[in-house]
Amino acid sequence: MNITATTVSLTVDDVIASRDFLVTHLGYQEKAAADGFASLSRGEAAVDVVLLRRGIEVLPEDQRDQRASGLILAFTVSDLAGVLSRLESEGVAVTMPLREEPWGERLFQVTDPNGVVIQFVEWVTPAAG
Repeated sequence: MNITATTVSLTVDDVIASRDFLVTHLGYQEKAAADGFASLSRGEAAVDVVLLRRGIEVLPEDQRDQRASGLILAFTVSDLAGVLSRLESEGVAVTMPLREEPWGERLFQVTDPNGVVIQFVEWVTPAAG
């Protein structure tokens, strides 16, 4: 098997709201769009994102009414403090404040207009205990 790309597909109520959030605050670019659909990419190591409007008929019938929930879209970044500062200056509400876990994970979370949780992570050397 040769995996050539990774894409996460999220079913949301308002495709435009999530698209605008990802484009404005995370630097994604729209690659394709149609009614109830948007395909986004950053052109780097970040995962591509496809947004589908809940209820859209291209989904199998048993998936149409589901929403993206219980999912955390996590991005590992190299300047966590800088990302946090920029997002706050852009008016993005931080929904889980910056914290550091004992195993060396520093992280914070924001939530897009459709309730999609987006986590930013930076790995550091854990403090000696």
